Amino acid sequence: MGIEVRVPRLPESVTEAIVGDWHKKPGDRVQRDETLLDLETEKVVLDVPAPSDGILQEVTKEKGATVGSEEVLGIIEPAEVAEKETPEAPAGDTKAAGEEKAEAEARAPAPSLEVGAPPVRPRETEGEEMPPLSPAVRRLIREYQLDPREIPATGKDGRLTKTDVVRFLQSEELVAAPTAPEQAPPPEAKPAAVPKGEDYGVRREAMSRLRQRIAERMLESQQATATLTTFNEVNMQEVMKLRHRYQDVFEKRYRVRLGLMSFFIKACIEALKRYPIVNATIHGNDILYYQYYHIGIAVATPRGLVVPVLRDADHLNFADIETQITDFAQRARNGQLTIEELTGGTFTITNGGVFGSLLSTPILNPPQSAILGMHKVEDRPVAENGEVKIRPMMYVALSYDHRLIDGKEAVQFLVAVKEALEDPVRLLLEV
Repeated sequence: MGIEVRVPRLPESVTEAIVGDWHKKPGDRVQRDETLLDLETEKVVLDVPAPSDGILQEVTKEKGATVGSEEVLGIIEPAEVAEKETPEAPAGDTKAAGEEKAEAEARAPAPSLEVGAPPVRPRETEGEEMPPLSPAVRRLIREYQLDPREIPATGKDGRLTKTDVVRFLQSEELVAAPTAPEQAPPPEAKPAAVPKGEDYGVRREAMSRLRQRIAERMLESQQATATLTTFNEVNMQEVMKLRHRYQDVFEKRYRVRLGLMSFFIKACIEALKRYPIVNATIHGNDILYYQYYHIGIAVATPRGLVVPVLRDADHLNFADIETQITDFAQRARNGQLTIEELTGGTFTITNGGVFGSLLSTPILNPPQSAILGMHKVEDRPVAENGEVKIRPMMYVALSYDHRLIDGKEAVQFLVAVKEALEDPVRLLLEV
C-alpha cells in the first residue's frame, strides 16, 4: 500500500492552490521531509515535503492543476517495500557478466592503426610472472609483435589494459591514427524572412497564482473602497542622529541593524492608539475596532509583493521589530513564509523609498482601512525660524477608506506620526 502525498491543510481564507514545479519524477528515490513539489496559493508558495522515505511511484496532479485542501498529489512506495521488490543478482551472474565483457572486448576490432616504424620485437623473458592478459590485449600484442614487459601497466594489480597498449604504440610512433582531411565549413545559410505577426518580439509567460491574486486584490481594493490619500513631509534629522549615534552599539548588542522601519512602526502604533478608527474595519453594517496592533510590512519578492504581519507589535521593542523584519524579508525571498504569517493584519506600512520612490499613493490592503507609504529620504531646503536649512526630508502618504475614516481623522493621524518621528524621544516615553 503506497503512502499518499497530500495538499497541506489550507486556512479558511485560502480555498485552493495551484501545483507548481515537481522536484522529483516517478521512479526517483525520496527521503522523508525532502521537498517534492511547490504549491502556489493566493498568498504564498508552499513546499510539500515527502511524508516518508521511499520511491515516488506516481504523480496524480501535474504542474498547473488546481487542488484543494488535503487532496492527493502523488503516491510514494515505502522504502522497505521497494527494497524487498528489488531483485538480487545470483552469485554467479557477476562472473558470467565479466566473462561476457571480456569476450566482447576480444571480439571488438582493434584500433585503426598504421605501422609507422619497425615493430618492437619481444625480448627474452626473465622468468618473471605477469598478471594474465585479457583477450583484447593478447590480440594487440600478437598483432604488433610487442613485449608486454616493455609497456607501462595502469590496471589494477599491475594488469595491462588495452588502453595501455594503444598509448604505448602511439608514444613510440609505431602507428598513426588516420585523420580525415579538413573540409571547409559550408557557407552559412541566411534565414528566410519571417513575417512579423502580432506576437513578433513578444515573450508570453503565464501569470503565477500569487500574481493573479495580487491583481485581483488590487482591482477589488479600487472598486470596493472609497480610497483617498493625504500627504505630509517629515524632517528625519533627529531619527538620523539617533541611528548614527547608537547604530554600532545597537548592532553589537542585538546583532541586527537599526533601521527606519522600527521608528515608523512605533510612531504608527502611538498614532493608532490616539485615533482607533484608523485601526478599524467595516464588517457589514458594523465597525470592528481592533484592540491589538498587527502591523503588516510590505515585502517585495521575485514572485510578487507579500505582506507578513508583526503580531502585537505594541509589545515589541526596537530590536524585536528589526529582528522580525529581517527574518520576514529573508524568508519571503526564499518562499518560506507561512499562510498564518500573511494574514490577520490591522494596518500596513509600505516603503517605496528603498527603490527610490519620492512620492506615491499606496493601495489599501482589504479589509484594512488604511495604509502608510514611506518614501526616499532626500536632502531638501526647508524654512526653520525664518532661515533656510538643508534637512533630510521624507514625504509620507496615508491612503484610507473614506467610507469609514473622515479626512480630519486621517490628517490628524498623519500629523501624529510626523510629530513622533521629528521628536523620537516621544516614542520612548509614549507621549
